[in-house]
Amino acid sequence: MEIHLKITKHAKERMALHGITLEQVKRAIQQGAKTKQTEGYLASYVYLKVAYREIGEKYYKIKTVFIK
Repeated sequence: MEIHLKITKHAKERMALHGITLEQVKRAIQQGAKTKQTEGYLASYVYLKVAYREIGEKYYKIKTVFIK
């Protein structure tokens, strides 16, 4: 399943800081354990977490990413 990401400037900076790839973010959204948040979800997968919001079918806005 192909998904599309809109990544905020903050999330891009965090990805660069921690060496997190787009594929890792996609995998976290697709396969990670999800927790509902006020405005979206937090996906936990292996050693990283991704805060995101669904903005359409197969479209996600990535708010931030971080290492557990």
